[in-house]
Order: sequence, then C-alpha cells, then structure tokens
Amino acid sequence: MATLGTFTLHADGSFTGSIRTLSLNVKSVTIRPVEKTGERGPDYRVFAVGYEFGAGWKKTSKDEKEYVSLKFDDIGFADAINAALVQIDGVHTLVWSRPQARND
Repeated sequence: MATLGTFTLHADGSFTGSIRTLSLNVKSVTIRPVEKTGERGPDYRVFAVGYEFGAGWKKTSKDEKEYVSLKFDDIGFADAINAALVQIDGVHTLVWSRPQARND
C-alpha cells in the first residue's frame, strides 16, 4: 500500500490536501461532498485548480471502519487511478495498492 497524500477534514465535510506520485504532483486538492443524484452517484467530487478530476463514494471496510473510495481520471492518465482515503492514527491518508493479478 503506497501513500499518495494526506488530507485535512473540515467542518463542512470536505477534505483538502495534496497528491504526489512519480508522475503527479497536485498541491491543492479538494474533495467536496455532493448531493447524490442516484443510487450509484458519488458522495464526493474531487477538484484541483478548478478542474474536476475524480469522484468518491462512502464505504465501510470489513472491520467496520469508514473510508472514501476514490477514482481519479484525466486525459493524461493511461488508466483511471483507484485509491482510498482512510484514517490512520488520526490522519486522513490517501492510499493506493496495485490490484492483484488474477490467475484464472
């Protein structure tokens, strides 16, 4: 599991922070709660420099911890990036892990 960034939770339910990978360095990211437009609609939208580049869904882990499942996409990405915003030791941390290869 790789850490992509850390975020601060605000009273309005939004998060602000940064995302950094080998090819991505976004210093001002906002994850804003939105009103759901349908059963599968996102709970959050992700913005950077006024540009929307992702969405998030509230989830609960098997051990009943709440987190936000995020999907980032941009024309410059080869594929969308899936990550999770989790609380680790009181810090909201954006983590990513490479999906396991299937052996069918």
